[in-house]
Order: sequence, then structure tokens, then C-alpha cells
Amino acid sequence: MTTVERTPRQIAVKVSPAGDKLITSGANYLHMSKKDLVEEAVRFYLDARREEMQAGMRELLSELDGSRAARVAMLAGMTREELDAVGGVEEED
Repeated sequence: MTTVERTPRQIAVKVSPAGDKLITSGANYLHMSKKDLVEEAVRFYLDARREEMQAGMRELLSELDGSRAARVAMLAGMTREELDAVGGVEEED
């Protein structure tokens, strides 16, 4: 039995016409493809905001206390108080 590795399909990103003009001009003047410019720009942007992202992840993870209610509240986009107000959830045994 052989396995075939699939190449991930490319995903289109929708931008405004003004954004597309910027990307097109930038890619043209930097002698790179629009795809490469966008990928590099996103990488640069996220790297520049790494500390902010890590702080957000730490805050999100601090809400998880190992309980089922914490997981359900997070997945539902609710606070624990909001979840409890609508009946809460039973904890697993």
C-alpha cells in the first residue's frame, strides 16, 4: 500500500481594491510575486507583534482550569458566569 502526499491547496485571500493595488505595486517594485510579498509581509507583521500574541495566548490559556465548564465556555465564547447563568454544564466523572 502506498501513500500519496497531497500538496495543500492554495487559499485565496480577499483584499480591497486599494490593498490589491498596494500589493501589486510593492511586488512589482521589489521584483517578487504578490504571493511572496503577502507571505513575507504577514510573517514580518506577526513577528513584530509576537509579544502581543503571546500575551493574548497566555490570557486565553489562563481561563482554562482543566474543567469541562471552562472548555465549553471558551468554545462558546462565553464567560464562566454567562455559562452558569444559562444552566452551566455537568462536570465529567
